[in-house]
Amino acid sequence: MDSMQLYLGEFRDLAKRPRSFLTQVLNLGCIVFSALMLWKGLMVVTKSESPVVVVLSGSMEPGLQRGDILFLTLFSEPFKPGDVVVFQIEGRDIPIVHRMLNVHEKADGKLNMLTKGDNNQVDDRGLYAARQLFLSRKEIMGRAQAYLPYVGMVTIWLNDYPWLKYVLIGSMGFFVIIGRE
Repeated sequence: MDSMQLYLGEFRDLAKRPRSFLTQVLNLGCIVFSALMLWKGLMVVTKSESPVVVVLSGSMEPGLQRGDILFLTLFSEPFKPGDVVVFQIEGRDIPIVHRMLNVHEKADGKLNMLTKGDNNQVDDRGLYAARQLFLSRKEIMGRAQAYLPYVGMVTIWLNDYPWLKYVLIGSMGFFVIIGRE
């Protein structure tokens, strides 16, 4: 409790010095914009709209566990069966991480791809949009190149418990503004 009073006292002192307060707010803005620039830079380098994703379900177990972080690329190399890909179905908010089961190239160069989760009994045709039997290249967000096990559980907890997200972001912003590390 004493530390909380100390922090609030530091915040009151900072509020009495508007120039210092503004400097700390600008520092917070620099941190946020630096993170956004890093994300956009990763998008350009990997050619993927989402270069880092978290595995949200157990459909890829035992190879990938819930909470693993995947690093994606979308280079022009051809897709082949066995590739772990992340795809987005039109009308669904959450991307899906599954393995390529079959890849067929039509005469005009278009690809038809079928996916399946390693831990699922059937292929993903039931997940695709109505009357869609295969994925096309436009639905693929990226191909998994590497992963970090369980590091993404923080993201899952923040989505499962929204109050935790607000507490964490608020406290980080507060400590940046009062100048604590």
